[in-house]
Amino acid sequence: MPESIAVVRDLAPFDAATIDKREYLVLSRIKTLSTNQFTFLLALFYVCVFNIPLFGIVKQGIEKQADVNYIFIATIPLFLVFALSFIFSIFSVKYITKGFFITLTLLSSSVFFAALQYGVVFDYGMIENTVQTNTGEALTYLNFSSVVNFIATGLLPALLIYKVNIDYKPLVKELLHKILFMVAMLVGIAVIGFFFYQNYVSFGRNNDQMKRYIVPTYAVGSMIKYVNINYFQTPLVYLQQGLDAKNVTVDSNGKPNLVVLVVGETARAKNYQYYGYAKATNAHTSQYDMVSFQNTTSCGTATAVSLPCMFSSMTRKEYEPRRARAQDTLIDVLDHGGIDLLWLDNDSGCKGVCDRVKHINIDLNSDPQLCDGHYCYDQVLLNELDKALATPVEHDTMIVLHIIGSHGPTYYLRYPDEHRKFTPDCQRSDIQNCLDEELVNTYDNTILYSDYIISQVIQRLQAQQTVADTALVYVSDHGESLGESGMYLHGAPYSIAPSEQIDIPLLSWLSPEFSQENGIDLNCLKQQAASGTYSHDNLFSSLLGLMNVQSDIYKAQLDIFAQCRTSVENK
Repeated sequence: MPESIAVVRDLAPFDAATIDKREYLVLSRIKTLSTNQFTFLLALFYVCVFNIPLFGIVKQGIEKQADVNYIFIATIPLFLVFALSFIFSIFSVKYITKGFFITLTLLSSSVFFAALQYGVVFDYGMIENTVQTNTGEALTYLNFSSVVNFIATGLLPALLIYKVNIDYKPLVKELLHKILFMVAMLVGIAVIGFFFYQNYVSFGRNNDQMKRYIVPTYAVGSMIKYVNINYFQTPLVYLQQGLDAKNVTVDSNGKPNLVVLVVGETARAKNYQYYGYAKATNAHTSQYDMVSFQNTTSCGTATAVSLPCMFSSMTRKEYEPRRARAQDTLIDVLDHGGIDLLWLDNDSGCKGVCDRVKHINIDLNSDPQLCDGHYCYDQVLLNELDKALATPVEHDTMIVLHIIGSHGPTYYLRYPDEHRKFTPDCQRSDIQNCLDEELVNTYDNTILYSDYIISQVIQRLQAQQTVADTALVYVSDHGESLGESGMYLHGAPYSIAPSEQIDIPLLSWLSPEFSQENGIDLNCLKQQAASGTYSHDNLFSSLLGLMNVQSDIYKAQLDIFAQCRTSVENK
């Protein structure tokens, strides 16, 4: 029996009910914390658990240094505890404490898991990508590991926060204690800063990515930024662009141009046979005269950023999501120029790019053989393409196929069994628990299946050559990490993103008739593609040029086809 309870029993000859009541009061007191104790313990938990990925970055920084001050390194967790304790104290206010910190803990649990298992950082771009994620996409991240983590580091701590008794003192006394506690935390920070300021500045400058892994401050700051920009700032006045656009195609053979643009998802150049990969991941299109543009980079590392950016007139360095939403896209300018347009989408939507032209989002229950209610194989787009091509093409036309491609982490759900060529593969969503060979094989199967889709599109374009001059362009929105340097998936801040997430494939196929009628020298194009440097910045003007749309917004220096035009001028 605890000594405190024994003392209560000896105080007076009360009846059993009274003794039980006093026992309860004593035991309850043991579970009671002051607001300062609660705040400090919570900060300690956040540092010791949620900031484990941060200390992994610290470890990498230490390994890069020849001379390490380990006393300074030891102060980092202490500094974090002091800093979080100070910040948490601001929100440790009666009536809001539990609700606020339960919400924050559940959120931080998810952020922690994403950083620990996949190396994902929740910056503005990732917040934007998360907000735009549909239900089916979100469910792919639900697996045994994520559920266990959420229970262990989210639900259980949240339950403890809910159950704990917090002893709020009278207002003046509570405020005084809080101020003294916050001052003490600031003193701790100041002392560390006094002795190790230069160490923090130097180490932080050499390991700038550290700040992005601090939980919960960086993710919360990114969320506040996203909410402020999207919900509290005055919308920009919409800007129409390319109203002067006109189609200047020289139609000497009486046939219109028909171009299919395939927008890939999560395909990285590193795993393409066309870019030096040893495995035959382009076996289906290798029979066609494909042009692969080497050294091509994406505008972002997530669809929510890259897709609007690649169709924007802004370059990556100029790009601002808010401005992009308030102005015409490449699709709009093509529309102004008289091009017939159709957007077919089997991914997460066009992110506003195609809103003002005809577009079809695939019904996820439309085909029981190709769809499961959450996703469809990309073959479903071929069916829609067949419907579109059933009507003869009468004017210059561009059809966009937005494929789901290599969307992770459930790569194994992106290809049918008959396209499961590389084995053993990883038939699970917690990809961090797959063997490296299995994970790469699974991803390679998605690349090969996308290559099959492209080959099928080319076959359909070849069948149209009696009525149209046909061409195809394929470009991925961003790349993917498959465990290199401990990183998985995509969405890393661009400044620290590995090449796997930004090096992408850019391919083209031009029928002989299209090349001849549009004056494009294929040999010249292949030479240029092999030696040049390209990016999503090139897409806007290149497609205007390919469709022979003339406009003041067109930039010849960014048109990848311009230097190889022989007889037909776009400007």
